Amino acid sequence: MDTDQLPPTQKGRKHEISALALREFAGLRFDDEPLDPFALARYANLVVASFAEIQDLLSEATVKQLLEFGKDDWSGGAASHKLPDGRRLIILNPTHGKNRHNATLMEEVSHVFLGHKPSRLAIKNTNKEGKTIARDYRAEIEEEAYGTGAAALLPYTAIRRMAREGKTAAEIARHFKVSRALVEYRLKISRLWDLYKENVLQRPAR
Repeated sequence: MDTDQLPPTQKGRKHEISALALREFAGLRFDDEPLDPFALARYANLVVASFAEIQDLLSEATVKQLLEFGKDDWSGGAASHKLPDGRRLIILNPTHGKNRHNATLMEEVSHVFLGHKPSRLAIKNTNKEGKTIARDYRAEIEEEAYGTGAAALLPYTAIRRMAREGKTAAEIARHFKVSRALVEYRLKISRLWDLYKENVLQRPAR
């Protein structure tokens, strides 16, 4: 593969190559075609359930915590145990928009395609204030899934070309159906931020 088609960092290249394989699996032919994680989910043996479908199984206090007090603390997650038919249940935060759902679900799909064993947030110990001080959480696995998912949604060659064309982060986000924050993350992590600043942020006002 032409290295000019990949980000300049070693980690970025690794994520990009995995992401390109995911996009090829999804049947996308061009780098500017939006990827639909919901269409990919069934191939990853994932079933996305609405929060309303599981809400009656939760206590009123839990629902209040998830949807009100702690709504900004979680985006989604997969059940630790598989369903009887072998699929894994995914729940997305209903207070978040569709664009953020796309990124969250794409991360879960990436976990499956990368062969990751699901992390468990089991409490190992607590300090004297009762706060968790250790978890079964593997940061490198989460980073790989998030980075790969983000690259699959926003391919390097496409966002580089769009930045050169003077497209704003908001315009790129609308095209790929993701959040502006994810676009800016990809521009920065892919070492495209200077290019973006030159062609978009610093261009003369029309």
